[in-house]
Amino acid sequence: QIAVPDMVIYEAHVKGLTIDFPGLPEADRGRYGGSGHAAVIAHLKRLGVTSVELMPTHSFVDDRHLVDQGKRNYWGYNSIGYFSPDQRYSASGSSKEFKTMVKTLHSAGIEVILDVVYNHTAEGNHLGPTLSFKGIDNTVYYRLSDEDRRYYKDYTGCGNTLNLEHPRVLQLVMDSLRHWVQEMHVDGFRFDLAASL
Repeated sequence: QIAVPDMVIYEAHVKGLTIDFPGLPEADRGRYGGSGHAAVIAHLKRLGVTSVELMPTHSFVDDRHLVDQGKRNYWGYNSIGYFSPDQRYSASGSSKEFKTMVKTLHSAGIEVILDVVYNHTAEGNHLGPTLSFKGIDNTVYYRLSDEDRRYYKDYTGCGNTLNLEHPRVLQLVMDSLRHWVQEMHVDGFRFDLAASL
């Protein structure tokens, strides 16, 4: 593990880093395989990078207003699946590709940090879709308005706020963090809107 004062962190979007990177095979462009490709690693090493912070890679969905405009969610800050890498960055459709990327970066001496979004989900406010947590137990997973529990407390600006005060929700987040460290071998996390947790 690299001591904090010695870290040089490179924040990267999996697709943005690799989609036009010179020398990458077409199949690796915009994918986990591209982020672990020798050409990308050589570039990071030339820059003196010790740690790559990947912008959200948890499974996420496209916002309705974007879909209505024929667009897609590029950034990934709309998580819904806290235990799986998003498949749009996978050429094979397997989480093995993510693990291989991490292993390859590690073998080059580069740590992998994930930007994680546990402060809200893709389900949005009371007008948003029911994708998972709303249907399982809306009153447990989200912070609801004290005046009218049909509405959400929105400390995130995204329509809802996950209720980490509830032990099952906190367990979900802790289990997810453990999964990414133990199974996917990442080295650390950057918590999006950490103050709202």
